[in-house]
Amino acid sequence: MRKILYNSGIKMVYVLVLLLLVHTAYSQEKTIKITDKKTGAGIPDVHYQYDNNRGFSDKAGNIVLTLTEGTQLFLSHLQYGKVAFSADEVETFAEQGTIELNQSSTYLPATVVLVHPTVGDKRKLKFTMQNKLAHDAGNLLESVSAISTIRKSGAYGFDPVLRGFKYDQINLVLDGSQTASAACPNRMDPAASQIPINMISEAEVLKGPHSLRYGNVFGGTINFKSTSPEFKEKSTPVGRLGTSYESNGNIFRTEGVAGVSGSKVDFRMFGAYSTGDDYTDGEGVDIAARFNRLNWGGKLGVKLSQTQNIGVLVSNNIAKDVDFPALPMDLREDNTWLINASHSAVFYDKVLTAWNTSVYGTMVDHLMDNYDKVIEPRLVDAITDAKTRNYGGRSEMRFDFDKSYVFTGVDYRFESADGYRERTMLMGPMAGNVLKDNVWQDAEIKRTGLFGEWHIAQPGFQFVVSARLDINSAKANNPDPRFESIYSDLETSHVHPSLSVGGTRLFNENISLGLWMGMATRSPGIAERYINQFPIGLDPYEMLGNPDLDPETNNQLDLVFRYQTERSNINVNLFTSVLRDYISSEIRVDLTPAMMTSPGVRQFVNIKKALMTGFEVNWTQQFSAFLSHDLGLVYTRGQDQELDEPLPEIPPMEFHYRLMGDFANGAVKPELLFRHAMKQDRIATSYGENETPAFSVVDAKISWLINDVFSATGGVQNLFDEAYYEHLARSVRSVEARPIYSPGRSFYLTLTLSFL
Repeated sequence: MRKILYNSGIKMVYVLVLLLLVHTAYSQEKTIKITDKKTGAGIPDVHYQYDNNRGFSDKAGNIVLTLTEGTQLFLSHLQYGKVAFSADEVETFAEQGTIELNQSSTYLPATVVLVHPTVGDKRKLKFTMQNKLAHDAGNLLESVSAISTIRKSGAYGFDPVLRGFKYDQINLVLDGSQTASAACPNRMDPAASQIPINMISEAEVLKGPHSLRYGNVFGGTINFKSTSPEFKEKSTPVGRLGTSYESNGNIFRTEGVAGVSGSKVDFRMFGAYSTGDDYTDGEGVDIAARFNRLNWGGKLGVKLSQTQNIGVLVSNNIAKDVDFPALPMDLREDNTWLINASHSAVFYDKVLTAWNTSVYGTMVDHLMDNYDKVIEPRLVDAITDAKTRNYGGRSEMRFDFDKSYVFTGVDYRFESADGYRERTMLMGPMAGNVLKDNVWQDAEIKRTGLFGEWHIAQPGFQFVVSARLDINSAKANNPDPRFESIYSDLETSHVHPSLSVGGTRLFNENISLGLWMGMATRSPGIAERYINQFPIGLDPYEMLGNPDLDPETNNQLDLVFRYQTERSNINVNLFTSVLRDYISSEIRVDLTPAMMTSPGVRQFVNIKKALMTGFEVNWTQQFSAFLSHDLGLVYTRGQDQELDEPLPEIPPMEFHYRLMGDFANGAVKPELLFRHAMKQDRIATSYGENETPAFSVVDAKISWLINDVFSATGGVQNLFDEAYYEHLARSVRSVEARPIYSPGRSFYLTLTLSFL
């Protein structure tokens, strides 16, 4: 009996010792290094929460955990977002000794709760090294299948059109708030032309009136995001230098960045210069396309603490001697300053988790004239000196709750435009006289907005409510007497709400369906309210602003279907927009034009009913480790339901196809691009539109990453020298009007040296 008790006691001791050893082995401290997946460098100041322990990673990116069974790990960082890992993943990381993160919250394992799920249908355009050499952001946006551009020049000032929505119907911003207003009445300098491209990391395209955080959006938002500061443990010089040459048009581009990144400060100077001459189209005809553009500036990022950053961006754009063959004048000089300052903070263990604030100012000075135009007979010399000013700011807070989170904030935007056209009469009884036309009438608009966006996340389902309330007031500080005689009151004020409700249902790992309903109201812009008899439309009629315009309303429905596997991704978007009080124009036979060369005057008016419908289909597939393709089909149909004719300036149905290769471990990447635009015969004849024939274009290129710092890209655009023009390309002003044809075959080479 005593022996049995003795043996049992020994066994119990063994069991206790074994359990103690297992517990000790499991609960011992583990050091895990958090690293950047791309560079392998340790990431300091990552906030972690594990069981009841909280803290920050050290300068090398290390955290120390006492492993606890069944416990998740939560990580947060300003540049890497918020991620969560299961207990099993934590065990794996402890064995490996590392956790790898990607910037911008792109590391999304299955257990992660999405920090910024999509509202409606969103597309991202990543800016490559070659993109950063471009001189016009509008031209880059054309790679997004739903975007076309209005072209009044062969090489500059491309004005984006998203699903048939254009001008002030699109909310185009830099870093979520800053914007620029075209000082040129003819929009030689649209907002897209002012973007400092070589400091942009990506462009977000949010389709429809569904995400209302970034301003009063009517047809969609295009948000250009500047590069984020990169703080390093030791002060490190950084830099990049790129150059390119394009044969057709003798186009030379160069850009560079130089600066220092440290543990607390990241400072970079940047600059870019581009110049080009006339190009030859597919029929061998020379197209006036001269341009010169200089952009320079600097960006400063300062880490105030582990949770707070401030930033300042200053950019100066200078364009000179740019040909606009479709307009009565050419751009002589456009000088624009963009200045913004921002503060960002994150908070832990609180309902308020983030607070971002920014202020900005944009100053545009624009000069255009007709001195280089060949005009027979030459009746008048004309020059227009105009300027616009934009000032504003935005403050947004994020609150996190158990199963939802909320963005809420306020924004303000002040916009003004002023300028005169001087006409020196050269012939007839008025020869020698100088006439001054008050083009903008020193007009201004003030916008104040309150907004909120509520995200509710459930297993397999995402629900979002986005809303805003805008107060919009406008006036003309220096009205023209002729304009005053037409309208009794030049001051207007509107208060209007916007609302979007929608959600996405995840049926399984592969299939989701989203339904989004939005109602957005937009007050008229400065041109629509106060332009004073200036030819800014599709035809040569002088346009007359109308301060009595009602706000236009877009009631839009989007149905978004997605099918995704490891190798394939299909996205289908069907949309319809019921438009009320849509802003258009009509001819006023009772008004006399200011210039004899104009056939008459058009006045901005409201159309009670209009309709836009369309679809977008995208299919991306990875054939193998070396080959993939991307296919897209887009179409928009617009109808003026009052006049029973198509809405003007709607691009035709287009088909896009891109075949991509990836060889030598990503060092060599060839691409073949095919684009086919259908014939556009749905035209608004009352606006002077003409049918556009179908065309097909093939481009080819190959990129070579020679080593870690040096890369090269070469290619050919319009491989088969197709003679074609876009439906939204304006016609050259001459005795026999001819559309601005796109360039014929053109070879290019790009070289980049990067130490970023």
